[in-house]
Amino acid sequence: MSSASGISPLVSLLGLEPHPEGGWYRQTWRTSGGTVPDGYPGPRAYATGIHFLLHPGERSRWHRVRSDELWLWHRGSRLRLRLGGGGNAPDEAGARELVLGPGVEDGDRPQLLVPGGAWQDAEPLGNEPVLVSCVVAPGFDFADFAMA
Repeated sequence: MSSASGISPLVSLLGLEPHPEGGWYRQTWRTSGGTVPDGYPGPRAYATGIHFLLHPGERSRWHRVRSDELWLWHRGSRLRLRLGGGGNAPDEAGARELVLGPGVEDGDRPQLLVPGGAWQDAEPLGNEPVLVSCVVAPGFDFADFAMA
């Protein structure tokens, strides 16, 4: 449910901030240990986790992350996640569409993996804000993030 301002109470309850790709987020976890993975420009945590929220009409714009990213659905609307390949730009015409949500019997998945380097975007499919968590391994760093 959204407040009169159109912003879900979850934004303040979970301490979320605007994300550059769209939506709202807060890092909730980072491993205490880390490493310098092959092909990365510096040390990374073994893994990180965030809460991520999109309101109806908001969109996670095309972006990619160097590491694998596991999306876990918690509540709200179903979420369409599109994977647009690993080229220099997203392949919107050939994007693979997946749905994250509670309707497993209808083809929804409660968790989905976005392979490292794959272009991705996401948007709610209903009229409720959608809350997910994203776990990134090796851990997320904005140096490994690119937007189309």
